[in-house]
Amino acid sequence: MMVIVVMGVAGSGKTTVGQDLAARLGVEYAEADSFHPKANIEKMSAGHPLTDDDRGPWLRAIAAWIHDHRAAGGVVSSSALKRRYRDVLRGGGDVWFLHLDGPRELIADRMKHRAGHFMPVSLLDSQLADLEPLESDEHGIVAAIADDPGDIVRTALDALATEPS
Repeated sequence: MMVIVVMGVAGSGKTTVGQDLAARLGVEYAEADSFHPKANIEKMSAGHPLTDDDRGPWLRAIAAWIHDHRAAGGVVSSSALKRRYRDVLRGGGDVWFLHLDGPRELIADRMKHRAGHFMPVSLLDSQLADLEPLESDEHGIVAAIADDPGDIVRTALDALATEPS
């Protein structure tokens, strides 16, 4: 079994898709935001983007979760914006990425209409600037966020079914 990382910028639908995917697979789901230290959440809430140094402990905590779930499998959300961040996550075990991607306007609209989240729309452009697409040697697929979340999950399940063990 492997761990699936549902990745993308804030507002791309990682939580919605990740929870549904985990339920369909019968594995545990973890929300990456819960791994952030309080200082990171305060920084983002104040409209300041995180630095690589800020993200280090957060990424290592997610990698530890991945390591702990490599036998049973699991689904975790994480922005995983840069290749080097994904390399840290892969250090936890076998990882497959589901990259949720879409136009800035759609993501910004979603962010404006969600309640109770600390990430302001003002940080979206910094995330988009940092985003590095999956490279050919990274296991996973890209899914369009304009698609229905259920369709995204079905596409991911189909892709996973053809993934070599």
